[in-house]
Amino acid sequence: MSVTSRYLDAWEGFWRDAPEEPGGVIWDAEPARSAERHLTLLRPHLADPALPIVDLGCGNGTQTRFLAERFPLALGVDLSAAALDLARRCDPAGRAEFTRLDATDPEAVRALHQRLGDANVYVRGVIHQSEPADRPRVVEAIRILLGDRGRAFVFELAEAAKGVLGELVHAPDGPPPKLRPVFSHGLAPAEVADAVFPELFRTAGLDVLATGELPLATTESAADGTRIELPAHWLVAGPGGSAPD
Repeated sequence: MSVTSRYLDAWEGFWRDAPEEPGGVIWDAEPARSAERHLTLLRPHLADPALPIVDLGCGNGTQTRFLAERFPLALGVDLSAAALDLARRCDPAGRAEFTRLDATDPEAVRALHQRLGDANVYVRGVIHQSEPADRPRVVEAIRILLGDRGRAFVFELAEAAKGVLGELVHAPDGPPPKLRPVFSHGLAPAEVADAVFPELFRTAGLDVLATGELPLATTESAADGTRIELPAHWLVAGPGGSAPD
């Protein structure tokens, strides 16, 4: 099973049109507001910090490059070839590695695990953007990549983000400029019920080791100049049997 051509075409179009300058994409916040905070929450749960880390849904690689300075290997994977082309252009020093992966293709995911061995996994805003039928497959991909020793940090929009986005879309002047391409390319964020979020991982046989709330920082500002943030939550997951007794 793999993603639909419509879904793939939407992401290819988005990343082909995306600006290259840092912060040009609405969710492309600097690592100090995203991966750095997330790594602080993940680090106490790492079973083996020497494992590589896979940035699943890496986009233009901003967070991957940050992770590459803190793990022996950081591999950014994405469905979109256009995103990966941009990620490589934004990483002329070659700090990270990038490769295409359809996370709903279990054979491709298993092949990557065979290549890397067990890995830690970083996921930011992928599940709510996946089609509902694909969400369990994405979580299964995470489970495969973790193997026996990896840990995953997963960060997703909360239900309350729907109301905030609705207010932005229906503002008197229309959506903020950086939000418009998301909708014009047919990538409107879908709602994932808060209670469903951790259950996706438990159903896949993973232990949920920690959870919490943390806003998703964007690169867009409100009319009053304040940085727009969206309600979000996070969890750390590990293979079954990794939770303390």
